[in-house]
Amino acid sequence: MNEAASQKTPLHALHVKLGARMAPFAGYDMPIHYPSGILAEHLHTRKAAGLFDVSHMGQALIEGPDHATVAGFLETLCPADFFNLAPGRQRYSQLLNEDGGIVDDLMATRAPGANGALRLVVNASRKAVDHALIGSRLPAGVRLTPLPEAALIALQGPMAASILARLAPGEGLERMAFMSAQSARIARVETFVSRSGYTGEDGYEISLAAAQAEGFARALLAEPDVAPVGLGARDSLRLEAGLCLYGHELEETVDPIEAALGWSIQKRRRAEGGFPGARRIQHALADGPTRLRVGVRPDGRAPAREGTEIVAPDGAPIGVVTSGGFGPSVGAPIAMGYVARALAAVGTPVGLMVRGKALGARVVALPFHPHAYYRGQARNQ
Repeated sequence: MNEAASQKTPLHALHVKLGARMAPFAGYDMPIHYPSGILAEHLHTRKAAGLFDVSHMGQALIEGPDHATVAGFLETLCPADFFNLAPGRQRYSQLLNEDGGIVDDLMATRAPGANGALRLVVNASRKAVDHALIGSRLPAGVRLTPLPEAALIALQGPMAASILARLAPGEGLERMAFMSAQSARIARVETFVSRSGYTGEDGYEISLAAAQAEGFARALLAEPDVAPVGLGARDSLRLEAGLCLYGHELEETVDPIEAALGWSIQKRRRAEGGFPGARRIQHALADGPTRLRVGVRPDGRAPAREGTEIVAPDGAPIGVVTSGGFGPSVGAPIAMGYVARALAAVGTPVGLMVRGKALGARVVALPFHPHAYYRGQARNQ
């Protein structure tokens, strides 16, 4: 393995002990799957709880004198409304280039009681780019602090809430709403927890000190409903959930409206603009984009992989598959991709060019598998 792919997360030794097949990913040696295999790990997450090591992601703090200053700064880079982000809440957005293209997508969280700080989680493959971009734009009095000594563990699946309730009695984690966040002591470890994830299931992402990560993960794995899950199943889960992956659905030539992420731009920002590429994005909001991210279901059993050309019934090229494979919970091949907006309506027949032949398919609604997020009342809203 070359040096660029040799970084290890705090759980690396545990992955090896658990028999994981390791491979380079975003500069880290990461578990692709464990002995049970991707299919079993995927289905276990859907029915119980999967433990994911996501410590390769980029965690950081943006800090300043008060919330208005920090939120105002981040709004010069992203189209989301951070000014009105309540304490104990999390928001999804995108870092944009000057043309409105997506440099990266991210989560930003305002911790309860934090008047002048936002916690960021960005993609592993883009964190150096992101931190450089943010750092180059910092105004006086605002600072970016990466958190390389923080691990990040996701617990995803319908049993996640009851498991954490047992390990953190009295913390109220089971009552947290989707996209809420708080500090909590879990299994005698101090953590920062958000009720969020990348699988479409109910679940949590848990930030903690790297030195405590292996012991914490072992405490979770000691629960009978928890199994370790690698990046293979993480990808099939997010594809079934219709969630974007940077480098596939998202890149610097794609804007949030094309990517069907207009829901992540709140009303105030749509009206006021003030973010990079605002004119392009406001125009797309008003008149529609020229292309749109859609779900695609092949008619047969052959999967359509990334890069597969999508054609109209008359054979004219109309787009490309950005992610594709077999959906274990769907029981059929599934794909996402971009098509011309005129042919993006649900039910539209399309062709997938596989080995020089157009195989039948149709545009379908996303997600492929229903989301199971917990929408109860947030404790800190």
